[in-house]
Amino acid sequence: MISATLYSDPACPWAYSESPALRVLEWRYGDQLDWRLVLIGLSEDASRYQSHGYTPLRGALGHLKFRRYGMPFSPSPKERMSATARACRAVVAARLAEPGSEWRVFRALQLANFTTPLLLDDDAQLADVLRGGSVLDADAIIASLDDPEVTVAYQRDRAEARRAAGSPSELQGKTASSDGPVRYTAPSVVFELAGRRLEAGGFQPVEAYDVLVANLDPHLERKPVPDSPAPLLEHFSDGVTTQEVAALLADGNDAPDRDQAEAALLALVAAGDAVRTPLGDDALWLRGHAPADGAVRSSDRRRTLSVVE
Repeated sequence: MISATLYSDPACPWAYSESPALRVLEWRYGDQLDWRLVLIGLSEDASRYQSHGYTPLRGALGHLKFRRYGMPFSPSPKERMSATARACRAVVAARLAEPGSEWRVFRALQLANFTTPLLLDDDAQLADVLRGGSVLDADAIIASLDDPEVTVAYQRDRAEARRAAGSPSELQGKTASSDGPVRYTAPSVVFELAGRRLEAGGFQPVEAYDVLVANLDPHLERKPVPDSPAPLLEHFSDGVTTQEVAALLADGNDAPDRDQAEAALLALVAAGDAVRTPLGDDALWLRGHAPADGAVRSSDRRRTLSVVE
């Protein structure tokens, strides 16, 4: 099994925009890739952003350029700048409480960060996201953010992410040293198998990941592109965005056809086999039968409440 380590942070728009490519990898190779999420912890407090002249307006304007990658955005200026440490600790705390749940928490935080007024260092707002985006005890997770066990694990993640000096990622200019040590930028992925280590530093096209995986183990099974979005909604039960579906339906190195993907998704909605939940300037598509009045089912609403309202 190939080990795949993702270095990321819920506040990074590059990492968020990489979601379609990462979904493609998950679909193609499934559990043949053993994924591990390492939190970078981009900022411990907001003062660093403020000292560099960042403002809520500048942040919102900066997000506009990422729309071209297709993930949902709602670039309204937030109340203030916020640090990422508390959100990263929440992901780590979820991992300690229920290994594997950190992925659901991380995605919920990403979606909420880029489509709602969420402040990533506000514990009450983080709890609201956890209630809507995971099955964990949100209050218990938030209460544990400063526990010694969480602190040790979080600092271990941060230290690992800051060991990129001399790496292939640094050669490509895909690292940073904003707080001292050379660190991996989000979303860097490192693949390892039998002592071989291959890096895809920072933002990359899905083809870069695919080439590395294929060279590590050419005997892997590779799931083909489905004929429709229906199997994707079944597989990704917590929902997919339009661009993610477009990427998953693209054959080989073909460019994703977003219009075609959206049309196919709407056909499923019309047939009662999918639910479209507005999210930012796009939507989250979920499996299931829509009620006769077209309202979102209560179970689906609980899964997405904090990222759509």
